[in-house]
Amino acid sequence: MNQNPKDWKTYDEFAYGIDTNRLPATEALAGSSHNIWFDDGRTLELAFAKGEVKWSDGKEGGTDKSEVIEVAPKTYFVEIVFAGRPKEAETLIINTETRRVLSIYSVVRDLKESVGEPQVAQIFRAGVIDGGVASGPVPHESRDLIGLRAHFTYSPNHVYEHTYLSSQRYAWQCLVGVQRGHGDVDLTTTYKFDDNLYIFTFREFKIAVASTFFYNFDDMRSTGKFLGITGDGRIQNSPAGAFIRKASMTYYLPGQEPV
Repeated sequence: MNQNPKDWKTYDEFAYGIDTNRLPATEALAGSSHNIWFDDGRTLELAFAKGEVKWSDGKEGGTDKSEVIEVAPKTYFVEIVFAGRPKEAETLIINTETRRVLSIYSVVRDLKESVGEPQVAQIFRAGVIDGGVASGPVPHESRDLIGLRAHFTYSPNHVYEHTYLSSQRYAWQCLVGVQRGHGDVDLTTTYKFDDNLYIFTFREFKIAVASTFFYNFDDMRSTGKFLGITGDGRIQNSPAGAFIRKASMTYYLPGQEPV
């Protein structure tokens, strides 16, 4: 039984045009190869070409569509869309100078596997590019966004307000667009990648969709994607991007900080 409010929009209804303010793709990694070692023991070999990447994780491999966006100096948002795994997608944040990597692997689960949880799950792995000494901070979970309220303009028809409530949840509401007046509180995970650079992810309860965004607070730009199920039951991986405006900050007394 659908418990969503009246007129609640499906994933594809709100996602149309949400990539208007997205940064352009780059071919900066085309022709390069990288071997990545993750903290949990997983390995990933990547060989980039124009618009695609040849990959192998030691168990499986293939050549799939990829998009590369430079979201900060020498830092790339890499989206891999697996033709043979339509319910899965991998987002990699790669800094070719510090050799730091963060993988966000999104999976659309069956309903029976996600009772009481968002249907789209995410797996986080920090790693390094093999072949040199990594520098800079190790990507790690962060509480830095707690208390921030910010506005995101994805297009003239997509403006959203985010309020970061805790290390586990955030609230959103639509200020401009087809979801105007709608809002909710969803599960989140935030990683700090470097100074003023964060990866913010959220997993929605009311519809089957999860998102991964890279925040560059030096440039005040957000670059990301949605993976979820459309209103007619298709799996869709949609690009998105926004200009960020910080609206306010809430500060908490010692001992009263959110979880």
